[in-house]
Amino acid sequence: MKYFFLSYLFVGAIIVSAFGFRGSKSELPPLEIIPDMDHQAKIKYQASSEFFADGRGARMPVKGTLPMGFEIPAKPAAEGAKPTRVAFTSGLGYYDTGKVGDFYGDGLPTEITGDPAVFNEAFLKRGEQRFGIHCAICHGASGNGKGVTSKYGILTAFNFQQPGNTDPANAAAFRADGAIFDVITNGKGLMGSYGGNITLRDRWAIVVYIRSLQLAAKESGVTLPLQ
Repeated sequence: MKYFFLSYLFVGAIIVSAFGFRGSKSELPPLEIIPDMDHQAKIKYQASSEFFADGRGARMPVKGTLPMGFEIPAKPAAEGAKPTRVAFTSGLGYYDTGKVGDFYGDGLPTEITGDPAVFNEAFLKRGEQRFGIHCAICHGASGNGKGVTSKYGILTAFNFQQPGNTDPANAAAFRADGAIFDVITNGKGLMGSYGGNITLRDRWAIVVYIRSLQLAAKESGVTLPLQ
């Protein structure tokens, strides 16, 4: 018992020596056990910097880059192409929002189907590539909802899988094209927004690829509700 109290006093002395008594003042910087990234080697907006010759912290974007939230032009700027705004608000067209008025539209927008240089086999391949990069980790490579994330953590504990596009038990997956586009853009439930990561055209390409997965599942004998 004697050693217990001695250890207790020793720990208390270390704490007091490290943090000081309550209400004490010091000109020394505080001791931060968990700094929570309060101090970072970065330049805040509208701040000056001696690192650059002109003294300005804000820099021009790298040549050839586009700000997040803009569509990649189909043609180079030398031919007069301009980036279009990604829609996160109402008042824009079906191509931008996946909606016709207050309702989700079905089918592909004319901006896709009306241009043979865009709507072709390469467009489907592009959708497959984007799906593999952004979607397959949760929704599965075949769209069955059994992605890598379904095998770890709380998902495994509750035998839960992500919503699949070809799973007959998941009727909610079979929604209008515009609704799928909207979920990709703005997210839904546990899924976050990918509107800032995936361009407008690539989001529609993913929609097309999802439909191809559903068609393949149907032809293989899987009964799909609400087709």
